[in-house]
Amino acid sequence: MARTVLPEESAKEISELIDVLISLFFESLPRRDQRNWARVYLNGLVRTSGKKTIRNIAGTGASSVEQSLQQFISKSPWDWTPVRRSLAQYLERTAQRPLAWVVRPMVIEKAGDRSVGVGRQFVPQLGRTANCQQASGIWLASSESSFPVEWTLTLPAPWTGELLRRRRAGIPDTARSLTPAQDAVHAVQRMAATWQLQRRPVVMEVAGGDVASCVETFTLQDIPFVFKVDGSLPVSFGGAGRQRPGPYTAPARELIDSLRSQRRVVEWTRHGRAEGAVTLLTSAAILATPGEDRPVPLPPTPLLLMGAWTEAALLPTEFWITNIGDRPLAQLFLLAKLTDRVSLDFAETCEPVGIRDFEGRSFRGWHHHATLASVAHASMLLGARGRTPAGYPGPVRGTLAPARAAVGAAAPATATRTGRTGPPPVLPPRPFIPGQSARRAYIR
Repeated sequence: MARTVLPEESAKEISELIDVLISLFFESLPRRDQRNWARVYLNGLVRTSGKKTIRNIAGTGASSVEQSLQQFISKSPWDWTPVRRSLAQYLERTAQRPLAWVVRPMVIEKAGDRSVGVGRQFVPQLGRTANCQQASGIWLASSESSFPVEWTLTLPAPWTGELLRRRRAGIPDTARSLTPAQDAVHAVQRMAATWQLQRRPVVMEVAGGDVASCVETFTLQDIPFVFKVDGSLPVSFGGAGRQRPGPYTAPARELIDSLRSQRRVVEWTRHGRAEGAVTLLTSAAILATPGEDRPVPLPPTPLLLMGAWTEAALLPTEFWITNIGDRPLAQLFLLAKLTDRVSLDFAETCEPVGIRDFEGRSFRGWHHHATLASVAHASMLLGARGRTPAGYPGPVRGTLAPARAAVGAAAPATATRTGRTGPPPVLPPRPFIPGQSARRAYIR
């Protein structure tokens, strides 16, 4: 991927913005010299051409700078969580209000075996086995822009089971080997519980084996979600009438295809493109079966299965399950498609500031780098849109409201047939399965 150098005038503006962001997000760093090296590193991420390694950021012949940056990133014990939390709180109040928390996987292929978390593993995003690190970013996403605010690094079993390897990488005693989806779910739980943010629907892709546990976890904590799933996922649904009490089980693709006569037309605009697109949508009420390993089984959770026919496809091609029950299918579809907004900003901004470029071997260093790359990403987007911070409004005070009352603005404003636009309504007090609604929905 091409790495461009900012024009001098733009670089100066971004540097001035970074100075402001340092004062807003890095107050938790106890020493002035730490905040100064954070400033040096951030400026390097946005101004250095090529790969954003510590050596390149320090520049040729600057061995003392390189050593200091190495110490600050890989060894200094500053906590990255308060920085990420401050970034998220600030963005929620100053940038366009996020519509969702989007979980985006990130695969970093490696040649060796020393980088923390690296290992040969099958990667669904690549469709093959690769020697790589697997991480996930949690992004605050709107239809206009998206920002990463939290990161997880998945640790294969050897990194948590081998004591020597664990000590060399500085992996905390609390870290466990989980799937990328499980790591992301735990991160969302922490954000919802302790970050003092207004809860938003969580949009993410979930593999079949993780669906039941992800649904159960978010349902128990009243976190709204839109999960992209594979069409082969078995789903349970009730029968129609007394003669067919159900429940029955069928692949998601088969159930959605059986409802093709109920499809609705949605016209929308793809993220980053000017041309419009047409998608056919339909949905079905389904039941989520609890995990078999629960000592006390929970009753089945009512959910909505949504399917889409893209362009001229003969069969449905995309599938999602959600516990958001009162939104029109068009709005749920636009929520699901915020993953495209995130992918666009990842490619155009997050990768150019070096999110994949950390070459150190420590767990702490990886998270420090990811945190600073997130702030660099924010500085690039905020600077490009002229949103220079005027001051930090501070964290929300008081107790968090439950998700069922606090997830307002879960979908973008939509255009009606008369052309009027309006703010999106809040989510329902409790997710439920809707009845049939109008056949056609238009998104302008």
